[in-house]
Amino acid sequence: MIPGGGQPNMQQLLQQAQKMQQDLARAQEELAATEVDGQAGGGLVRATVTGAGELRGLRIDPKAVDPEDTDTLADLIVAAVHAANENAQALQQQKLGPLAQGLGGGSGIPGLPF
Repeated sequence: MIPGGGQPNMQQLLQQAQKMQQDLARAQEELAATEVDGQAGGGLVRATVTGAGELRGLRIDPKAVDPEDTDTLADLIVAAVHAANENAQALQQQKLGPLAQGLGGGSGIPGLPF
């Protein structure tokens, strides 16, 4: 019951829920289309991921390639991908956080990192 004795308007609640669902779907589509970068080694290795975390590209400066030390290059690649994914998660929080709060908090929504 609503204070004052009125009943909640179920139609209005359903419309609000449907709008929030549409907004969430639109935000997820935007995230999938948005690319963010991460880098390591002062820019020697750059990774590009979508806002949803899908790896789209990897650029390696030839100066980072040492045939005698492939372990360092591998570490730089991992660090660049990790940085790109952190940036993608920050973008997810920015785009989806307000929507998740509107749905009663994000912890119960599968697939969201918050």
